[in-house]
Amino acid sequence: MSELPFAATTPVSVARVGLRARNAESLAAYYRDVVGLRELSRAGGTFTLGAANRPLLDIEADAAAKPDDPRSAGLFHTAFLLPGRADLGRWINHAIANNIGIDGASDHLVSEALYLTDPEGNGIEIYADRRHEDWKWNGDKIAMATERLNISSVVADVPAGDAGWQGMPDNSIIGHVHLRVGRPEDAEAWWQQEFGFDTMAKYGDAAVFLSSGGYHHHVGANAWQSSGAGRRDPSRSGLAWVEMRSDNVTDAATREDPWGTVIRTVPGKA
Repeated sequence: MSELPFAATTPVSVARVGLRARNAESLAAYYRDVVGLRELSRAGGTFTLGAANRPLLDIEADAAAKPDDPRSAGLFHTAFLLPGRADLGRWINHAIANNIGIDGASDHLVSEALYLTDPEGNGIEIYADRRHEDWKWNGDKIAMATERLNISSVVADVPAGDAGWQGMPDNSIIGHVHLRVGRPEDAEAWWQQEFGFDTMAKYGDAAVFLSSGGYHHHVGANAWQSSGAGRRDPSRSGLAWVEMRSDNVTDAATREDPWGTVIRTVPGKA
């Protein structure tokens, strides 16, 4: 069994994400068939999906919800972190074989990633990290970029005669969550104050990346489409909540960021 990714070993990390769905059954099928999550349970209109027996995503049915507005605060993407580069190669082969459309493929220096959008407009990243020992730093800031992904190189890491993609492997996790916000500087201040996060990188004044324990980012926040956005409309589909796991607390808690996004915290080790 592969080791748990570095992103989950830090004092605080992302545990899971909740989505509010207009068609929960259809959306759950997408995350099973395309993303590779397993359905762990369903109860009261909520589907819980994960990798092995680790819950990563709750999909909550709300047929009356209005469609998400990409210009508002909310979810930019949920980023599913695979344990190794060969796992990413397997997923790429799965996407090719099943004609799965992707929105982009990038080399971020610290990681290699593919992007897609689910049927209700929620962004998804599927990625693998490079070894954190090999990340480059500019002082206390991580060196990240957006370069073209060498897909053939990633696929070449899949061993000959390999069984191929069998769904998200054990120890896959949500490595980070990227949020749409009205002002990245307000998000930066909030995550620093509430979770003690460090700022790892900035893209001008339009995006900020923050983390615990030296990871490249557990939370991204951008205003690329949502500059000036106010509080979220709770009647829309999309992001319902984000759950963070923390070594630093003994009791579960719930709070809201400046845009009304619900952030849960649960105690315990990953």
